[in-house]
Amino acid sequence: MGELIAAAIDAGASKILVGCGDSGTSDGGMGALQALGARILDAKGREVKAGGNYLGRVDRLGLSGLHPALAAGQVQITMALNQHNVLTGPRGVARVFGPQKGATEEQVESMSAGFERWASILRRDALESARSTDFALAPGTGASGGLGAGLAAVGAVLLPRFEAILDSGLAGIDLDSMLRGADLVITAEGAIDFQTPKGKVPAEVARRASLHGVPVVALAGTLGRGCCDVHDIGIDAIASIMPIPMTLQEAVDDGERLLIEAAERFMRTIILGASMAAARLSPRVAW
Repeated sequence: MGELIAAAIDAGASKILVGCGDSGTSDGGMGALQALGARILDAKGREVKAGGNYLGRVDRLGLSGLHPALAAGQVQITMALNQHNVLTGPRGVARVFGPQKGATEEQVESMSAGFERWASILRRDALESARSTDFALAPGTGASGGLGAGLAAVGAVLLPRFEAILDSGLAGIDLDSMLRGADLVITAEGAIDFQTPKGKVPAEVARRASLHGVPVVALAGTLGRGCCDVHDIGIDAIASIMPIPMTLQEAVDDGERLLIEAAERFMRTIILGASMAAARLSPRVAW
């Protein structure tokens, strides 16, 4: 991510929108910062190895070599993220997502301690303009394994996904205008489960659709634990796009066809319901 941001800046970008979702790393944004010219040092002034395992050894964040455009505040980085994800504490990224990804209790505690140390270092060594940020508990600091906190230290603005994408104008989407006069909204997510109501885009789409009185259906790769809870937030119906058991690789490889066929099945059901309703409203003549 840091390499991509640097390449965008070098290509002349002055506004960068970073989408934060699941991450294969939990390093607090260390790697991204290093790619942007920062130095992450231990107590002896040595470069700390990449990876969340080494957060506990960090003693200083050096920003003297930071990309000049970032150091001068010439680039606006906006991060579209889940504001429920924070870096530390009982709901910190390590304790919430570590067990989901197979981390042991010992590993979770080690990561949590590392993130707490990292938050204190960011508070001290971040760009002066960013030092008022609560790197430990501010909404979104735990996004993408702590990338939110790391990039906030160099001036990135952390916004809820729907606000960054739908309201900022950066993505060129005016959802509210699209909803006016619509009869039905179809949204989608990789997995609909207990996390969907917690800041995921389909939940905000449903909230805004309900303000316009428009029903919402959602298609998903999988339906997980708590999926039915989304009916309480305005999603009227849900369905998985997978008609039969299959491997993840099969689902990914054939995703386009599966989505098209699931959408057709859903629409046929809606058309059937509409035709039944129309038949009931039609006058019946007895001969």
